[in-house]
Amino acid sequence: MTPFYLNLLRLVAFLHIVAIAAEQQNTTDICQEVASRLPGRISYPADPVYISSRQSYYSGFERILAPGCIFRPINTAEVSQFIKLVTAGSQYRNTSQLPKFAVRGGGHTLFSGAANIDGGVTIDLREIKSLVLSQDRKVAAIGGGAVWSNIYPQLVPYNLTVMGGRVPGVGVGGFATGGGVNFLNQRHGWSCDNIYGYEVVLASGEIVYATADSYKDLWLSLKGGSNNFGIVTRFDVATFPQGLMWGGVIRFNYTKSVLDAQAQAFRNYMDPKNFDSASDMGIILGFANNTFSVANSLFYVDPVVNPKTYQAFTSIPSLSPNTLALTNVSNMVVQFGKNLPPTVPRSIQLVYSFKNSDVATYTKLIQQWETDIKTLGNIPGIISQFLIQPQPVTNGTNSLGLEANQHDVVMSIVTAAWSNAADDAVVQQRVAAIADKHERLVRKQRLYIPFKYLNYADISQDVIGSYGMNNKRRLRAVSRKYDPKGLFQTSVPGGFKVWK
Repeated sequence: MTPFYLNLLRLVAFLHIVAIAAEQQNTTDICQEVASRLPGRISYPADPVYISSRQSYYSGFERILAPGCIFRPINTAEVSQFIKLVTAGSQYRNTSQLPKFAVRGGGHTLFSGAANIDGGVTIDLREIKSLVLSQDRKVAAIGGGAVWSNIYPQLVPYNLTVMGGRVPGVGVGGFATGGGVNFLNQRHGWSCDNIYGYEVVLASGEIVYATADSYKDLWLSLKGGSNNFGIVTRFDVATFPQGLMWGGVIRFNYTKSVLDAQAQAFRNYMDPKNFDSASDMGIILGFANNTFSVANSLFYVDPVVNPKTYQAFTSIPSLSPNTLALTNVSNMVVQFGKNLPPTVPRSIQLVYSFKNSDVATYTKLIQQWETDIKTLGNIPGIISQFLIQPQPVTNGTNSLGLEANQHDVVMSIVTAAWSNAADDAVVQQRVAAIADKHERLVRKQRLYIPFKYLNYADISQDVIGSYGMNNKRRLRAVSRKYDPKGLFQTSVPGGFKVWK
């Protein structure tokens, strides 16, 4: 190598070191500046508040990240003040020179960097958690840092519900801006289809209220556009009358006859002529301790015990006991959550969608997952699930690029968790290969739908691109309009970006 190229490499390495040092100094400066302006809102690595916040992420990939400080605002004005302080320095000519930060709600996403950051600032919104009902109780104003499982109990006395997460700990913000699968999704669509307004802090620090009548382009973009446009500090969402609902989990022996019956029952359930808007269910195939399992999650938002739509599933010989019962939404979420680990160490999930198929195709999907996942049986701590469920029936009020009122679309998730970093590559590659084989199979059957649901997707998947080119162009135009310097593209590196 010539002296010229050696010197060039040394210069590049030196500039990289300088850039890292400058970024660390910027983070230190902004932490100190916010602490002086907003006393009590900043915590550092030795502080109990910092430790608690960091340990409360669902995924180990997020828990291992160590921000330089954590900012916990209590209202929208403080979020605005933070953004203004971040962007105020005259020494910054572009957003690449600004401190890096992450925005955290529930912290339930699996992949690294979604809602936490190494060395930067994490904005923990969970103190912005209020719930206010409109006078007619048809709209709930919910803080952007609230957690759905804390919202439901407050609505039970009014016999109301909102379209939120189905397990404990899921935050409002990421869930709603990514779409939102919920108990009412066959009747009313995605959670984001039913949001009337968003209070948003823009890249300038300006606070705006986006609705169908004001900032309509921003309003529509936040329905699936995630963290690309600003920080949402309040969601004004539709409420729905809701007393008791029926549902729970029913388990079966993992045998060929049971799997065949499940495939037949699900194929018939997904036939549009059998559509029942009160239902929402899934086939849950599991692998743990080198043992396979199969269960159904069955939910019915009307107070009907063992409704006809599920009787092909409930008539399959099952194990005792099951958790099927009449209860309210709040209790249903708590009970369903007991079927999931409270946290996971290292994890991955990938999602794909397709049109309802014949029984043979469902059987092949199950067999492919079974054949490939058992090759990971020697990996310490390995667990896996293959979930088959109906996709929400959208009304089209979003940026997801989906056709409205489709009753025969299936959404499947392949997921795994394991213990050790040394096994990351082999598990991630194997799970991705399973999802790829599944996609090839449904493509061959001409059933494949390109859409990737953001909240079930891995960072390796092209979520924004799956919305379609026209939607991607529109989202980019809105990003350019409200964030012309790209603050939420470069200073907030986590998540799915419209410019990638």
